[in-house]
Amino acid sequence: MCGIVGYVGGKAALDVVVEGLRRLEYRGYDSAGVAIVADETLHVAKKAGKLGNLEKLLAEEQLPRSGVGIGHTRWATHGGPNDVNAHPHTSADGRIALVHNGIIENYVTLRDELEAAGIRCVSETDTEIVAQLLGRQVTAGVPLAEAMQTVCRRLRGAFTLVAVDSQQPDTVVAARRNSPLVVGVGEGENFVASDVAAFIDHTREAIELGQDQLVTITADSVVITTFEGQPAEVRPYHVDWDLSAAEKGGYDWFMRKEIYEQPRAVADTLLGRHDASGRLTLDEIRMTEGELRQVDKIIVVACGTAFYAGLVAKYAIEHWTRIPCEVELASEFRYRDPILGPATLVVAISQSGETADTLMAIRHAREQQARVLAICNTNGSTIPRESDGVIYTHAGPEIGVASTKGFLTQLVACYLLGLYLAQVREAKSCDEIGGVLRELAAMPDAIQGVLDDLEPVISLAEAFVDNRSVLFIGRHVGYPVALEGALKLKELAYIHAEGFAAAELKHGPIALIENQLPVFVVVPPSGEVLHDKVLSNLQEVRARGAMTIVLAEEGDVGVISYADVMISLPKVSTLLQPLVATVPLQMFACELATQKGHDVDQPRNLAKSVTVE
Repeated sequence: MCGIVGYVGGKAALDVVVEGLRRLEYRGYDSAGVAIVADETLHVAKKAGKLGNLEKLLAEEQLPRSGVGIGHTRWATHGGPNDVNAHPHTSADGRIALVHNGIIENYVTLRDELEAAGIRCVSETDTEIVAQLLGRQVTAGVPLAEAMQTVCRRLRGAFTLVAVDSQQPDTVVAARRNSPLVVGVGEGENFVASDVAAFIDHTREAIELGQDQLVTITADSVVITTFEGQPAEVRPYHVDWDLSAAEKGGYDWFMRKEIYEQPRAVADTLLGRHDASGRLTLDEIRMTEGELRQVDKIIVVACGTAFYAGLVAKYAIEHWTRIPCEVELASEFRYRDPILGPATLVVAISQSGETADTLMAIRHAREQQARVLAICNTNGSTIPRESDGVIYTHAGPEIGVASTKGFLTQLVACYLLGLYLAQVREAKSCDEIGGVLRELAAMPDAIQGVLDDLEPVISLAEAFVDNRSVLFIGRHVGYPVALEGALKLKELAYIHAEGFAAAELKHGPIALIENQLPVFVVVPPSGEVLHDKVLSNLQEVRARGAMTIVLAEEGDVGVISYADVMISLPKVSTLLQPLVATVPLQMFACELATQKGHDVDQPRNLAKSVTVE
């Protein structure tokens, strides 16, 4: 979720762009940079770290005044967060400057093509590949907009691209595919940006770009086409939010915005994970197939929400690979003197990559000669750096303290790991793995379907605003979902909430059931062996007066008579059900906390990243 700004007009472009980047700081970033065109010369400045580092550099370099500029705050994906990998990137002849949000899936093939033509890249990014391709086009006499159309047709993946050409000093060209881009329409000036927060102080008139569309802006014109160069239909709109709401995309909380970003986040996590033949390619793992075939035990270490992702991973990994898998709280791991060795793979899950307990756990694992693989959302953070390999989740920055899209993308990364191990060890056939990958590819649409039908969940939160206790139950992968649902409610609503394995109710917790106590029940897909057993658990709590809120797949008529409230989920396979079942529970916690008047984004006593043991 990098921040992007482009400007053409009568103001000092550098000031407008840096101000816009400041407005986008809430999105999170680890480097920043700008490019302006003055006197048909490109001037670029970029620096790792916060905007203050870039502003200090700009004060030293004193770039000339210009009315054309682009800027970028980068959340590292390909390549670590350093000066060289920071955007903008330039073509070999210094004529093109380009910024980019997203992932170019086929960048390796394109890089090989450039190197064969004698053009060597200086960064580790996929972005520079696009800058070099554009450079070749414009050097051959192709105008920038046409060059961008040609290059975009060759790219696979998700991207927003914004570029300037020193030989077209009055123009900014931008394009989008599966990544946000809006145009700000002013008087004698125009803008492009990741979202309207970047230009809301200058204009509230905006145009939302559609899929595979390209925009060319000058001070007095906005021209939007398809990637084929045909005129495109556009949707102008007026922004009536204030700046605070604009940063949140019009939502009241960052958390609510991030809940609705989950289809995109899951899609981004899946991008670039297979080659042309359909085989999984997890290049960041950095362990050979021979090394992975030697693994005879997997231990997942994590804390909080990430721990629940690990519990789901255990079910998937053992089912697909037949490798024994344990899941442990990172805070307890090293203190029990675990048995580890070179054939043990320790999987550390951490959104921030700085979680102190998890960091100490992997250090202990490495001391015992175990191999360590990180699942993380933050490129260049400590845990991935100290691990043998990593799977980055590419969720983008998560501002809300209570994790939402971080959890779902961790689940996807765990599924990818399980399938990759099954592929390497030949535990599953290519067709079987391909079938799961196809279902994973359909999950963003399934999640969107859940998001489109959340009004009953919001109404439910309004009805339960005075309740002081809520229980959650599930079986199999529904059990970690129940734990996560309870944690979200504790984090945000500050009420008693517990998650249980449904069959454990009769071993003690059923004593908590009382008249009108809300109990959320996660029901496995119909036809699964545990489906009817969960129905029995459902009847047990309902017979004792509980109010049952049932999450079950659409068309499951067997549960209707036992549900006081029915929340329908898309039909998906059992192992992938957490990706859809978790979403209503996230929204319930968010809405209940809102109804109670709590700060949803900054719940009391909590921090986003726990960096002390």
